[in-house]
Amino acid sequence: MQLTRYLLMGVLYAAPLWVLAATEPTGPSVTPAVQSLHLNWLDRNVNPARNFYEFANGDWLRQNPIPPAYSSWGQFSILYRQNQKFIHQLLENAAKNTRVQPGSDAQKIGDFYYSGMDTAAVNAAGVAPLAAEFKRINEITNLAQLQADIAHLQMIGVNALFNFGQMQDFKNSSEVIGVASQGGLGLPDRDYYRKKGAKFAKIRKEYVQHIARTFTLLGDRKDAAAWEAGTVMYIETQLAKASMSDVEQRNPRAVYHVMDLARLDKETPGFSWQTYLANVGYSQIKSLNLAMPKFFRAMSWNLKSVPLSSWKTYLRWQLIDAFAPYLSKPFVDENFRMQSELTGAKKLLPRWQRVVRAEDNALGFAVGKLYVEKKFPPSSKAEALIILHSIRAALKSDLETISWMSPRTRKAAIKKLDLMGERIGYPGKWRDYSALEINRGPYVLNVIRANEFENRRELSKIGKPVDRNEWYMTPQTVNAYYDPSMNNINFPAGILQPPFFDPNAPMAVNYGAIGAVMGHEMTHGFDDQGSQFDGYGNLKNWWTLLDRLHFDKNVKCIVRQFSGYTVDRDLHVQGKLVTGEAIADLGGLKLAWRAFHASPYYKDAPTIDGFTPDQQFFLGFAHFWATNIRPEEARRLVTVDPHPPAQYRVNGTLANLPQFQAAFHVPKKSPMIHKDRCVIW
Repeated sequence: MQLTRYLLMGVLYAAPLWVLAATEPTGPSVTPAVQSLHLNWLDRNVNPARNFYEFANGDWLRQNPIPPAYSSWGQFSILYRQNQKFIHQLLENAAKNTRVQPGSDAQKIGDFYYSGMDTAAVNAAGVAPLAAEFKRINEITNLAQLQADIAHLQMIGVNALFNFGQMQDFKNSSEVIGVASQGGLGLPDRDYYRKKGAKFAKIRKEYVQHIARTFTLLGDRKDAAAWEAGTVMYIETQLAKASMSDVEQRNPRAVYHVMDLARLDKETPGFSWQTYLANVGYSQIKSLNLAMPKFFRAMSWNLKSVPLSSWKTYLRWQLIDAFAPYLSKPFVDENFRMQSELTGAKKLLPRWQRVVRAEDNALGFAVGKLYVEKKFPPSSKAEALIILHSIRAALKSDLETISWMSPRTRKAAIKKLDLMGERIGYPGKWRDYSALEINRGPYVLNVIRANEFENRRELSKIGKPVDRNEWYMTPQTVNAYYDPSMNNINFPAGILQPPFFDPNAPMAVNYGAIGAVMGHEMTHGFDDQGSQFDGYGNLKNWWTLLDRLHFDKNVKCIVRQFSGYTVDRDLHVQGKLVTGEAIADLGGLKLAWRAFHASPYYKDAPTIDGFTPDQQFFLGFAHFWATNIRPEEARRLVTVDPHPPAQYRVNGTLANLPQFQAAFHVPKKSPMIHKDRCVIW
């Protein structure tokens, strides 16, 4: 539970609730270089000077409608689907092998998958595997027992009231401390409870009905279930009202309030932190970061003012909501019915895809070890490092020559870059799953044990030195991230494959795609959040006042630009929420362009089908983000996701780059030119 780290970590891509998939169009036989340039994706009826995203991707978007089971359909899907199919075969083979050593990773990998795919057993069991958990809730008779069960439910993976985990200390990045943060909601974000408008009101109404239907599946009468649903919605709405917005949480100082036990108890009268820590099994903890004090004050008040019977209803809901996807068909179908309302997906994913995803969460690094052995040769790592190091050199050159930066700030920035760690492919040491019990069922109990194993593994770090070799994404993940507390950039093997990194593609395309990704993550160290941390990962100012004022002025340009964009006709992008990712997109693409021009590949780069190397570079970038998305999912992501929508990651970024204007001869008054260009790095 690396709670606060995830609030600040610069992640390339936020996957939708229902993960993408895609197909690669086929066509006449062409050379690998032309094939990887995807010229058949272009809509040549669109003027690239008016809408480059549509020009680059228009035909692909039309020919690849969103399948019923998905909320969006895009380029990350190509790779995700390939990985999932490959892993599926590994798991199928593991499940058939009954001669493995008991307790080995191979046994656990096979048995987890078997338990998930044993639909007859899952459906026959119904909700019975959770009987002990419901009994525990039912037997609560006082606040002390209530608080004890909250701690227990959190440890098995239930979003009960708030979140508790570990983080690197912002002021001492070599140490790990405990952290408590807001939580307890069933809808994706506090704004779903607070925002006005017919579409949000409709979701709230459907959510209450969904809760009631689920309680009836548990055996409650319809009238009782309706009352219980109203109770849950009341409690969650109170929590939502006290919750910090996603924008507010982007300020690391706003979510850093280290307190000892005496101060914690004053903040939350009636809630004993010493007792709570004993209940989760870590009574030795004497202080922690109370990330959102306002939320916890409201939580404490509600614990005393809301009847105990209502809290028991709330816990029953959080329990069944957490594990419905792993139970019998009626619970799975009802859970999907609500997800469909949130995302627009029309059909439930095939069971094997859902089980593969669950296993990736439970045993991801054990699966990743098998994946790397078969899918990521040393040559791939070496080739990726060539591009990465050229991008790093471009950023260093920028920091050494940028005109507005004073010598003192420049020196600190270069030092931070020099200290930035880089990790490619997979960890040097694999995670140890020996203490995790996995068997052939019930499926939901495997999920619960995996949740508790991971939570205890995370909490055991508190009070110990930081392990700077640990990875937070599995090797098969199609994503990348920058960690400000670690000051390192991370590129799992999963993303270092075609179409994002293709040995057969023109290097212009590779630099525009994976090169921009590498530059993106590197730039996160110097975006509006990352720039508040020094080279050792400490929250520490390394700027002169004038330099910081200059930087913040430039950042406001990004906020204004992206706040002007909308999705689903009327919902504005939250400029303050997407600032860091928009900065990283802009800085990353600019660095990739400079690195490509400084590389030996640029000198001999050919023109292909009339497109110059620079034009190929920008096409590679635009193709990366080709995505169809349902209106419901677009609204969800704009509400909760710190990344801009795909079309604005392309057009909004390019509108700030003179290099793009020159490459496609874009006139000054074009919509593809931002009138007051934003310049960060």
